[in-house]
Order: sequence, then C-alpha cells, then structure tokens
Amino acid sequence: MELQSNSVNPVVAIDDLHKSYADHHVLKGISLRANEGEVVSLIGSSGSGKSTLLRCINLLEVPCSGSLRINGEEVRLKKDRAGTPMIADARQVARLRTRLSMVFQNFNLWPHRSVLENVIEAPVYVLGEDRKDAIAHAEHLLEKVGLVDKRDVFPSFLSGGQQQRVAIARALAMRPQVLLMDEPTSALDPELVGEVLRVIQGIAEEGRTMILVTHEMAFARDVSSKVMFLHQGLVAEEGTPEQVFLDPKSERCRQFVTAEDNRS
Repeated sequence: MELQSNSVNPVVAIDDLHKSYADHHVLKGISLRANEGEVVSLIGSSGSGKSTLLRCINLLEVPCSGSLRINGEEVRLKKDRAGTPMIADARQVARLRTRLSMVFQNFNLWPHRSVLENVIEAPVYVLGEDRKDAIAHAEHLLEKVGLVDKRDVFPSFLSGGQQQRVAIARALAMRPQVLLMDEPTSALDPELVGEVLRVIQGIAEEGRTMILVTHEMAFARDVSSKVMFLHQGLVAEEGTPEQVFLDPKSERCRQFVTAEDNRS
C-alpha cells in the first residue's frame, strides 16, 4: 500500500509520549499518526515498547507525559499529589474507548458465554444497542470471520485460531474507528496463524484504520500503509513497507529485518 499523506486531523495522533515504570523508562518520546484507512504496523524486538504503546493508546496504561488525541480530541491527564500520572476525566476516557477496540494476544473471551453472547455483550451493555440489532450485526461479523456456524458454541470447544477470530468479531462489533491489535497470532500454533492473518488482511482491505503490533514480517509488508520500527523505546525507523524492509536507514532496523528474513 502507498503511504498516505498526513491529514489535518488523524484518527490517532501521538506526540512525544513517555511511559515509565519506576526507574524503567519504556517509551522515550514516541510520536505517531494514524490516518483514516491506514494500517500502521509496529515492529521491533521484545521489550522495545510496542505493546506498551498500544496499551497507552487505549489508556490501559496512563502515559507519564506527552499528547494523545483520538479523532482530534486530546485525552486529559493530570498528576496526583505524589506526581503519579492519572486520568483527569474518567467519563471522557470511557467515551473515547468506544471509538477504539483492542484484540489481545490471549483472546480474553468469556468462557461461560457462547460465541454469539461474547460478540453482543459490549454493544448491548456498553453502547445500549438493541439486542436484535446486535445479534444481526454479530451474525454478519461471524460470517465475515468464518464462524457463523459456531455461534452457539462455548470458547472451550474452539481452537486457538477460532477463538482469536471470535475476539476479532467481538472487537468489530463495537464499530470502532480504530482497531488495535497486540500480536494477535503470538499465542497460536503455527498451523493456525494463517487463518487469523487472512481475516485481518480482509478487514484491512475494507479500509479499516488499524494499529497492529506483529512479529509476522511478511504480513506487515503486505498489509501495512506505514511501518514503525521501535528500538529501546524510540522510533528508530518509519516509512512505507518498502522503505523499512528494503531500504532501512538505521543499522539496528537493518539488522532486525535481515534476521527476521533469515528466520522465515
């Protein structure tokens, strides 16, 4: 895909984001733009800050400093008396989170609910959607991920790949502006990875805005509008897939993509 030019109001805009845990400085001034319809892939070695960045976008982690804007609206942060960063307006965050959906590494399905119930839970109880409408939308999404025939099955009777596809349908059921994915294939057996990647690629081809953490380099090359290589909490390389994978400017990025190519 071609790298799109920056729009005036990106769907996600981050400037100089920092995150520390005690003395461990994980993110050291990250900036990111995700425009409507873009797929931004975050790559890099373990511990580089990729998952922490994704969790900061969804405010599962509170940044220590910097600016985070969702659809032009800046998230309001403050510090308590001890100087610890915290959310300034919980209602704002709850509202902004309805524009974001996240797919985790380990599915996180409710084991006591069927596939269909997992998918409709949040639209009904968080968004207040009519149950009949939520079911119709859920069935459409389950058809999209190839699991409509499993609608009444419980998660324990599904393979890992099937559970992750249900998790993707559940995330899409919220009709998010941005879909966040944190290494969605890392917990899967190798033979199940392909079925999940095909679903994600189909979603990307529909023009869905996505920010994706992945170790699947060939997939990142094929699906991304933009690739960002993180190293030690900084963006060491950023550009189109062709720029990052075929002509990286930083030596560390060159070493990383070469090692990944040799491994595949």
